Amino acid sequence: MTRSRKTRARTEAMGAAKGGPQGPTEAGPSRGRFSAKRKREAVVRLLRGEDLDTLSREIGVTAATLSAWRDKFLAAGEAALKSREPDAKDEEIAGLHAKIGQITMANELLCQKIDAMESGLPLARRRSRR
Repeated sequence: MTRSRKTRARTEAMGAAKGGPQGPTEAGPSRGRFSAKRKREAVVRLLRGEDLDTLSREIGVTAATLSAWRDKFLAAGEAALKSREPDAKDEEIAGLHAKIGQITMANELLCQKIDAMESGLPLARRRSRR
């Protein structure tokens, strides 16, 4: 047996021990990155009363990771409940912010005109209205 055949045989044997060359099998837990959907499903199972250690072994993550997912899930839900519906006061504030923006723009344009006049440069010519 040549050196490359020995290496290949060792690699294949190690791959078989880890679930085959294609990665984990259906029977084993799925490793790697988890989608938001899979994380949500795991957290919901945990919140429904499944054991933390059992669930973490089943899906192949540490109990600390699963607990962190649960904490983030609950914090996001709490933040969503804290929001309130916009009312007339919010609409008035938005209108005032828009007005402040308009006044600021007009003020900046006037400052540019003043700077141009003080430096002796002619102002931009306007077209006649006729």
